[in-house]
Amino acid sequence: MTQAVEIVEVGPRDGLQNERSVLAVDDRVALVERTVGAGVRRVEVTSFVSAARVPQMAGAEEVCAALPRRDDVSFSGLVLNHRGLQRALACAIDEVNLVVVATDEFSLANQGCTTAEMLALVADLAPAARSEGLRVTVTIAGAFGCPFAGEVPVACVAHIAEVVAAAGLDELSLADTIGVAVPTDVIERVREVRAAVGDLPLRLHLHNTRNTGYANAVAAVGAGVPTLDASVGGFGGCPFAPAATGNIATEDLAWMLQRMGLSTGVDASALAATGAWLGDLLGELPPALLGRAGLFPG
Repeated sequence: MTQAVEIVEVGPRDGLQNERSVLAVDDRVALVERTVGAGVRRVEVTSFVSAARVPQMAGAEEVCAALPRRDDVSFSGLVLNHRGLQRALACAIDEVNLVVVATDEFSLANQGCTTAEMLALVADLAPAARSEGLRVTVTIAGAFGCPFAGEVPVACVAHIAEVVAAAGLDELSLADTIGVAVPTDVIERVREVRAAVGDLPLRLHLHNTRNTGYANAVAAVGAGVPTLDASVGGFGGCPFAPAATGNIATEDLAWMLQRMGLSTGVDASALAATGAWLGDLLGELPPALLGRAGLFPG
């Protein structure tokens, strides 16, 4: 088990993209500022996608222009095509997150192309981004299950991992986009993907849709995965997958890991306050529980 876990805050992107409310640019920047103030050092701040498809991510350039730039903080953006990469470069983003969906059915709904077509695109996008000095993560979405095709074979995920790793990456992420994984799935897929990609750093993106997200996080840490995504307040979901709700909450994840004796470098109490603040902006009760129950010991 790793003794330190890096938490990537995805609330400003994945946490907001499926919400009914569309937050103003100033509020989205304030959300980033609050998470950075709580100790988070990698934040996914936006998506460079069409505002017609995801209106919650409109104004990506304005958000990036107002970010509190620091040498010890890395900001990332979701990129799905060459146009998105050019927008990210113009915004002087630090990292890009490219996405390959594990099934054609979900890929067509999410990105308008097949998995093979996206693999070919990543083969161009990844080296292009790295040549510009950007850190590149590829996320395999639907790596544990598809809302349309059902079960996703482990061999399929391992094959996609091997193909994208050949493009030249800094990190590979496995996403339980619809929250169907259980700990045994995590252990098995991490093992098989690791066999396919060698020592390429791994990351997991977990949803708590069926109340297994935190158990899966523990399984991932036990399997030696050093980096986990989380969304402050527990908000989030995919607009193109039915019932894909609920990222694991950053504050709940941080509290749990710290109680396990692991280092995260973040202030769980400050994140809980941010989750409550975000809930007020969205007009919703945060799914996270730490803000309701409080720290222990208090």
